[in-house]
Amino acid sequence: MSAKKETLGKTVGVVVAVCLVCSIIVSGAAVGLRDLQQTNAAIDKQSNIVEAAGLSELAGNNIAETFNKYVEERFIDLETGQYVEEPKEGYDMYKAAKNPEYAVKVTGSNVGFQQRASIASVYIVKNDAGEVTRLVLPVHGSGLWDLMYGFLAIDADGNTIRELVYYQQKETPGLGGEVLNPSWKAKWDGKKLFNDGAVAIQVKKGDNANNQFAVDALSGATLTSNGVQNTLTYWVGENGYGPYLKNQTWKS
Repeated sequence: MSAKKETLGKTVGVVVAVCLVCSIIVSGAAVGLRDLQQTNAAIDKQSNIVEAAGLSELAGNNIAETFNKYVEERFIDLETGQYVEEPKEGYDMYKAAKNPEYAVKVTGSNVGFQQRASIASVYIVKNDAGEVTRLVLPVHGSGLWDLMYGFLAIDADGNTIRELVYYQQKETPGLGGEVLNPSWKAKWDGKKLFNDGAVAIQVKKGDNANNQFAVDALSGATLTSNGVQNTLTYWVGENGYGPYLKNQTWKS
């Protein structure tokens, strides 16, 4: 009886020791890889912004160099549409949405979230002559399964869409996941956001090739298409980047 207890005790001790060693190794690896993970996350973000900026071919494998040369991150007060200083080093508008200091409640919208940050990032794209060629605006909103995050790129006229690049989404492959399909993404090029100052862009069923204010809805993915519609309606409206686009602050 005593021998069995001793054997059980040793077994438990060995298991605990192995678990402890493994946890130390895993924790050490997580800490050691943190900087690399953050670097990779920054490169991935820059890569998507560079794509939205229309600079992918120019960049090749030099994403960071191209981003730093042609893209400038600015911060705007969404209520006024005016530029402000970066609230704090490393400011993240999505993390700030959870901070009472910056959070603003979202009401009367189907965009899919209850709070947003009062200050948002915008990315100003310039050519070699220093002229603004595009604006890249971070956008997010509900899809079928979860929030979808992307970048909306528009010309310096503040109205003509060039790209809608989603970089984080959990939509069904072959259906809502087609937001990543190059052929669908290409349909956005040249479409208009506003008509006589009002938000006019639509995501709707049918062939909209000749409609400058509409893009074809995704086949079999009504809720995802509605999510894209609600996202754009909110973010280019008065509660999003609307005041910024109306003021055309980047030209001042």
